[in-house]
Amino acid sequence: MSTSERYERHIVVKEIGGGGQQALAAAKVAIVGLGGLGNPLAQYLVAAGVGTGGDTKGDIGGGKIGLIDDDVVELSNLQRQILFCEADIGKPKVQCAAARLKALNSDCHIITHQCRLTPATADILEDYDIIADASDNFTTRFLINDICQLQSTGQKKVLVSAACTQFAGHITTFTPQSGLNYRDFVPEAPTPQDNHCATQGIIGAVAGVVGSLQALEIIKEITKAGESLAGRVLIYDGLAATTRLVQLSPDKNLSPPPTHNYD
Repeated sequence: MSTSERYERHIVVKEIGGGGQQALAAAKVAIVGLGGLGNPLAQYLVAAGVGTGGDTKGDIGGGKIGLIDDDVVELSNLQRQILFCEADIGKPKVQCAAARLKALNSDCHIITHQCRLTPATADILEDYDIIADASDNFTTRFLINDICQLQSTGQKKVLVSAACTQFAGHITTFTPQSGLNYRDFVPEAPTPQDNHCATQGIIGAVAGVVGSLQALEIIKEITKAGESLAGRVLIYDGLAATTRLVQLSPDKNLSPPPTHNYD
């Protein structure tokens, strides 16, 4: 297949061009969570050519996309998780997602990690430069943040974090240069943690909007196009059809990120 033909709509955009497309191909992005956010996020990154510049094994030197999730497809997922179909019910999400994504772009090097991200499996993220937090709980969000903070000095990790519930969602980016992290945004988990879509509900199209925005911010970080969301939070209100930006500032009371206690 012709690479120039596939990505010509990218290449003619002056902020991307040929150099930006090469950067997308060489990028190494890990997606944590293949739920309502992770589905559109993964699709748009793969369609954009992220991770197509590595070898067929997705080794350390090449671009790749990592999928991290330990769950299986359930019927209730199909309302918003558009990578899956009825025939996938009961099958591992990473397996089903990888098959659909490879069908979309066979050049993309997709690495599946069928496990839950925990301190014991944190080394999974070491070989990725950009971490996309598409998880659905605060325990995992804090863990992802702290892994990025602890590894950021040597690995220069960028964290693009998103969340949504009902008709609303938000997205923000944390870079080593910004001096900010997720705990500046959310110092501690709400009590009780009753924000899961199983209890609060989620409109599938809202997850699609926020997941697409998350993909866009990752593409911008890779290509250095436009203005980064680092230091700001984009809040989307689907009911009011509005967006707004909120500036973040460091929490001076924060202690260094812990390395345990994520139960």
